Amino acid sequence: MRRSGLPESISRLIEELSKLPGIGEKNATRLAFHIFRSPKIYSENLAQAITDAKTKVILCNDCFNFASESPCEICSDENRDNFSICVVEEPLDQLAIEKSREFKGKYHVLHGVISPIEGVGPEDLKIKELLSRLEINEVKEVIVATNPSVEGEATALYLSKLIKPLGIEVSRIAHGIPMGGDIEYIDEITLGKAIRDRKHI
Repeated sequence: MRRSGLPESISRLIEELSKLPGIGEKNATRLAFHIFRSPKIYSENLAQAITDAKTKVILCNDCFNFASESPCEICSDENRDNFSICVVEEPLDQLAIEKSREFKGKYHVLHGVISPIEGVGPEDLKIKELLSRLEINEVKEVIVATNPSVEGEATALYLSKLIKPLGIEVSRIAHGIPMGGDIEYIDEITLGKAIRDRKHI
C-alpha cells in the first residue's frame, strides 16, 4: 500500500516489516527509516542474513530443532544424557530451557500443540517421530515441557497416554510458570526451578 509522501520502496518495506509479530505500523516505520539511514552494507548484510536463515537452516532429523546440520549440536553431543528427552512446543522453548542449564539430556520439538480450534491434531505435530525415537533408544524418562495453557496441558496428557504403556517414566515440568505464560519469556531462575521440580503425570 502506497503511503502518501513516501517513495514506493520505503512504503513496501514498512508494509513487510509490519507483518512481523509484535511490530505495528509505527514501529515498522521506525525500523524502515533506520535501515534507510544506515550504510548500504548494513542493509546488504541484513538481507543476506535473512536469506541465509531461510536457505541454510534445516530441521535436525532426530530432535526436529533448527540446525545447520543433522544431527544437530545437542543430539551429537556424547556428553548429553541419552536416557532423558525433554519435549517442547517450539525451538525457542528449547533455547530457553538450555539457558537454565538444568537439563542435560536430549530434546524433541513438536512444532506446536494439539488445538482443535486451530485445526491442529496429533498428526500435525512431530509425535510419531517422538514415538519412533523412544522405540530405538534406551530412554527412561520423557519430560513434557509444553506451555501451561489449555492446549499445552491437553498435549501433555495425550503424550503421557501414549508413552506410559512403553514403560517409560513421563514427567511434567513444575508450574513455576504462570498459566498462559510462554516458556521463551520466562526468566532463567524460574525456568530452572520448573525443570528441577517437575512432576509425574
